[in-house]
Amino acid sequence: MKQRNPRFGCPRIAYIITLTFGVEINKDIVRRILAKRYTPGPDNMHGPSWLSFFGHSKDSLWSTDLFRCESLTLKSYWVLVVMDQHSRRIIGFGIHQGDVDGIALCRMFNHAISGTDPPRYLSSDNDPLFRFHRWRANLRILDVEEIKSVPYTPMSHPFIECVIGSIRREYLDHVPFWNSIDLERKLCEFKGYYNNHRTHAALSGHSPNKHCQRTNDAFVKIDDYGWQQHCRGLFQTPIHA
Repeated sequence: MKQRNPRFGCPRIAYIITLTFGVEINKDIVRRILAKRYTPGPDNMHGPSWLSFFGHSKDSLWSTDLFRCESLTLKSYWVLVVMDQHSRRIIGFGIHQGDVDGIALCRMFNHAISGTDPPRYLSSDNDPLFRFHRWRANLRILDVEEIKSVPYTPMSHPFIECVIGSIRREYLDHVPFWNSIDLERKLCEFKGYYNNHRTHAALSGHSPNKHCQRTNDAFVKIDDYGWQQHCRGLFQTPIHA
């Protein structure tokens, strides 16, 4: 598993083995086994892990934030991420090329949450983009109450910042894109992997969707299993053979 997923850490490998095969294994055991049996390749990076923050959230609370990325043609794209703060589930993405104004921000948010019922509360930071009159009017139409984070304190808005860091570090830093259509397609693939297959320490090793559904899938036999690819082979997890 470590050879197929070099960016997986010991806690995540232990969670996947426990949930897939029904074998209780401690992360320290995984670390000792990897220290003895696993030799990292020359391309593996050993940077610091992303910090996990824990906090209290209200019912039906979503978080949103923006980040920027560049295509292979060196054009900048803004990405709006919307996530459910309780389940850590990614709701959707909104993409825009060029400068973002009030109209573009509303269009990105409405596209990200299309097909789902809007939440009761929405957490956002103090970016000037979230102070547009059209943005506030759009939230009033959707009957959504906006909750602002503490100014100049990223730790007061931790979960969405953690998700954006995961998207950059685990995916966009390794997968180039050409245009907005290609970027949206690849972000949707990561959303499916993130919501259905990626384990989370804050959710006791479950994925966001499995945490919400409270279902226990049948364990995979450790002597008879296969591999399922996600995001065009960037991530691989064990499944029934």
